[in-house]
Parts: sequence; structure tokens; C-alpha cells
Amino acid sequence: MEDAQILDLYWKRDERAIAESEAKYSTYCYTIANNILQNHEDTKECINDTWVKAWDTIPPQRPKSLKPFFAKIIRNLALNRYQMQKAKKRGGDMVIVAIEELDECVSSREDVESEYSAKLLQKNVNQFLHTLPKRDCDIFLRRYFFLESTAEIAKCYGMRESNVLVILSRLRNKLKKFLRKEGYFV
Repeated sequence: MEDAQILDLYWKRDERAIAESEAKYSTYCYTIANNILQNHEDTKECINDTWVKAWDTIPPQRPKSLKPFFAKIIRNLALNRYQMQKAKKRGGDMVIVAIEELDECVSSREDVESEYSAKLLQKNVNQFLHTLPKRDCDIFLRRYFFLESTAEIAKCYGMRESNVLVILSRLRNKLKKFLRKEGYFV
């Protein structure tokens, strides 16, 4: 079923919307959540929560595309669950490693950053991503949005993991320079 048809089901409050969303996007959502949580049961719970969140959000929202809409929901749910697990001394540190790699480019101190500046930063990072060749943009997103391991990315692109690490390092440096030009202190 096409996204427009699924969206129409949500707008009509037809419960088939959830079944169709699950049929089309559960594998995609599983990959995103499992990259973060690395736990099958927690990942499945996040997927179920994604459909509930979508049901509660559509309407009034009408996303242009369901795939990034679901990606954002599942990623946020998985990161929240990960933080909860970390507070209970459970889980690994792969997510922290990926986020720490970006620390040198983007400060995330909540006491300094207002919601407006966060939106502006997001806009500038998106602008930066549009300047990159497709492969570099995809590698950056796979690592820092989808939180895939560098080994998974290397396998996907048929390259050595060391090549992916070099590409990511160069992209972080480019991002740092780009943000400095935009007036950010990095």
C-alpha cells in the first residue's frame, strides 16, 4: 500500500493504518531501534509504541513521507529507552560513542541552548548535509542519525572500516568548519 493511502487511513481513524504501517515499515523501524538498543524485546516494544505515537499524531499532523516520520519517532523512542536503561546500569555504550564523536562539532549543553537555537542548528546541519556527495551524506546519516556501527557501514559500502572512520573524521571536520562560518563556536 502506498504512503498516501496509509495516511488516508490514519485521517479516517481506520485501524488498518497501523496494520499497513507495520507491514510496510516494521523491518525498517526494527533496524533503527535495534542499532540503538541491541535488544530484541525492547526494540519490539519501541516498534509497537511507534504505531501508537503515529496514531496519536496523525491527525493533526500530516507528514509528507511516512518513512522519515516513522524513523524520527522510533529513533526518539529508542533513545529515550536507552537513556532509561543506562540510568539502570544496563546496556552497552555504542550510542554514547557515536554521540561523543559529534561532541567536538556540536555542543549540547541544555542550559545554553534554547529551542530556537536548536532548530537553527538543525537547519544549518541539514544545509551542510545537502552540500555533501550522496555517499558521504548517507554515511554521515547512517552513523549519527541511525547510529549504525562503522563496521555495518563499511560492509554496506564494500569498504574497509578504517576508510569509513577516515570519511567520518573528515566529515566532522567539514561540519565544524561549516558551523564556524555560520557563527557557531565549536
